[in-house]
Amino acid sequence: MTNLMYENLSEKIRQASYEVHKYFGTGFLEKVYENSLKYKLEKINLEVYQQYPIPVYYEEIKVGEYFADLFIDQKIILELKVASTLDKIHFAQLKHYLKATGVRLGILINFGNNKLQFKRVIL
Repeated sequence: MTNLMYENLSEKIRQASYEVHKYFGTGFLEKVYENSLKYKLEKINLEVYQQYPIPVYYEEIKVGEYFADLFIDQKIILELKVASTLDKIHFAQLKHYLKATGVRLGILINFGNNKLQFKRVIL
C-alpha cells in the first residue's frame, strides 16, 4: 500500500479527468475541459473553486496575482493544459502557485495528448 499525500482525493480527481478526456478526446479549448472537470468533481461532492485567485506578495505589498484553474477541497491545486506534452514551464507555473499559497500538492493535467497526462507536484 502506498502512502501518497491525499491519495484518495488524487484518485478521484484522476478518475474524473480520465472520464472527461474519454468523453471529449483532444482538440477542445482548455475551458471546455475545466468546466467539465469542475462539474464532474462537484457531482461527487468535492468542494471546487474555479479560477481561484492566488495573490503574490513582496514583503507586505501585493505585487501580482495568479489564478489556479481549479482548487479542490482546499487541498489540491489543479492546473489544466491542452498541449502536445507537458513542459518544464508548466511544472514551474504550478510550483509558483504552490509556493504562493502554501498548498503542498498540485496536479498538472494535460488533455491535449491522445493519452491523458496526470502529474503530481509536491512542494
